[in-house]
Amino acid sequence: MGNDEKMPTEREWLLMEAIWSYEEKKDVAEEGITSSEILDMVCKTDEMTVRTERVLMHHLVRKGLVGYTVDAHDSRVYHYFSKKTKEECLKEKQQDFINLYFSGNRVGAAASFIKDIELSDSDIKELEKILMQRKK
Repeated sequence: MGNDEKMPTEREWLLMEAIWSYEEKKDVAEEGITSSEILDMVCKTDEMTVRTERVLMHHLVRKGLVGYTVDAHDSRVYHYFSKKTKEECLKEKQQDFINLYFSGNRVGAAASFIKDIELSDSDIKELEKILMQRKK
C-alpha cells in the first residue's frame, strides 16, 4: 500500500476532523468518540449517510489512522480515536502534494503559492519571520 493510499481522502478527512475536534475538547484518556457523534458533527457540513460513514470509518481503521474500542456496556457501539495527529497527516499530505505536483521541489512549491496570492505587509513580515527562524 503506497503512502497516498494510507492518507485520508477528502470525505475521510471530514471524519478525521470530527475525531480531532472531539479529542481537543475532551480528555484523551476518555473512551473516544462514537460513530453517531461523528456523524452528528459531520452532518453540519456534509450530508453523509450512516452507511457511508461506516464504510469510511472502516477505511480509516484499515489505513491505521483511526483505532477503536468496543463499548463495555453495548457491543454495537464503537469508540473511535485518532492514531495520527492532524499535524502528522498535514505534513504527509503536504509532502505528497509537493512530490506529485512539484517533483519534490519544496522551494518551487512554496514560491508558487507566494507568487500567486495577495499578501499584506503583515503577511510578508510573518513569512520573513518564519524564514529567519528556519535559517537559524
